[in-house]
Amino acid sequence: MKIAIVGAGIAGPTLGYWLWRYGHEPTLIEKAPRLRTGGYVVDFWGGGYTVAERMGLTSQLHAAGYAVQELRLVDRDSRKVGGFSAELFRRNLDGRFVTIPRSDLAAMIHRSIDDHVETLFGESVSAITQDDAGVRVTFERAQSRPFDLVVGADGIHSPVRGLVFGPESTFEADLGYRVAAFEAEGYRPRDECVYLAYTTPGRMLARFAMRGEKTLFLFVFTADHLSGPDPQDLSEVRTTLKEVFGDAGWECPEILRALDGAPEVYFDRVSQIVMDRWSQGRVALVGDAAAAVSLLAGEGTGLAMVQAYVLAGELSRAGADHPEAFRRYERRLRPIVEARQRSARAFASMFAPKTALGLWTRNTASRLLDIPKVADWVIGREFGDDIALPEYAAQR
Repeated sequence: MKIAIVGAGIAGPTLGYWLWRYGHEPTLIEKAPRLRTGGYVVDFWGGGYTVAERMGLTSQLHAAGYAVQELRLVDRDSRKVGGFSAELFRRNLDGRFVTIPRSDLAAMIHRSIDDHVETLFGESVSAITQDDAGVRVTFERAQSRPFDLVVGADGIHSPVRGLVFGPESTFEADLGYRVAAFEAEGYRPRDECVYLAYTTPGRMLARFAMRGEKTLFLFVFTADHLSGPDPQDLSEVRTTLKEVFGDAGWECPEILRALDGAPEVYFDRVSQIVMDRWSQGRVALVGDAAAAVSLLAGEGTGLAMVQAYVLAGELSRAGADHPEAFRRYERRLRPIVEARQRSARAFASMFAPKTALGLWTRNTASRLLDIPKVADWVIGREFGDDIALPEYAAQR
C-alpha cells in the first residue's frame, strides 16, 4: 500500500522503517525544512528500547546517548538536598537504559530509511479526503496525491487529528504545567554526567552538560505563575521565563542571561491527548497525536516507537483489511497507554511540587532510593518493561 505518514519526529520514521520492511510504500511528510534539532533529552528504555534493538540501533543509541551517573537535587546554594544514583536504573534494567537527545534519536531513525523512504520536507497537509477507494492528501505547496492510508505522527498538536477527528480542545487534557528548554554553549559549571535540578514551590530549573561544550536547560513551572496567556513567539517566551524565574535564586540569573543568546527555545503546555478511538476510516494516529502521555511521563518517546512498530506489524498481518489492523493495533496498546497516562498524572507534581511541604516530601522520598531494596521495588514497579512486543515477519 501507499501510505502517507505526516510527521518526521520519532513515531513517523519508525513507522516508515517497518512499513518499508513489510513491503509497503511509505512517504514521510514534514512541515519543517529539515530534521529538527535541539529540544530536550529523554530517558530511553522499555518497549521503545526493544524496538530500537530490532532496528539494529543499539550501538548507535549508546554512542549518541549519555550514561547519566546521578540525579542531584540542590538548594539555592547548590547544596545537595535529594536525588539518587542513575546506576540503579541501569542495574534494574540490565543496562537497557540510556539518556539521549530526542532530536539525535529522531535523526538516527531517519538515517535508517533515508535511502528507502521518500521524505517531503517543508510541506504541510491542508486537506484530507477519503472514500472507499483511498485517500487524497492536499498539500500547501506540492500537488495533491492519492494514498491508500494516512497516518498522523505529527505530535501533540497534530494537524492530521484536527482535519479528521476534530479540534485539539476536544482531546487535550492540560495538566497545569508549562515546560521550556534551550541549549547554550560555554556555560559553567558543568557537572558532567549529572542531571542537576533546583526547585522552589511550583518552579523547577534543571541543567545537563552535553557534548561540544553545550548545556541543556529545562524549565518546568505551574500555569498559575503565568501573568497572562501562553507566549506565542520567542520574544514572549524569553519574557515569560524571566518573569517566572527572575527571583528564583540559585543560578537563575546566569541561566536567564544565557537564554538571551539562544536562537531556539522549546515551549509548550504539559498535556495529554485522550481519544475514544485512534483511527477513522483510512486515517490512523500514532504517538503523541493519538495518546500523548505528557513530556513529564518519561516514556512518551518509547511508547511512540512501540505504537509505530505495532501498527506496521498489524497492517502486515491484516493485508488489505486495514480496519482490522487498526482495531488490533488499538486493542493491543490502549490499556498500556492509558495506564501510563494515569501514572504520569500522578507523577507530574514530582517535577515542580506546588508547596514547601510537597517539595520537602519529594526530596526526602528521592533519598530513599539510596536503599537498594527500596530502589529495586520502585524501579521495578514504575519502570519495568511490561510491554510484550509481538514478532512480525518482515519481508525485507
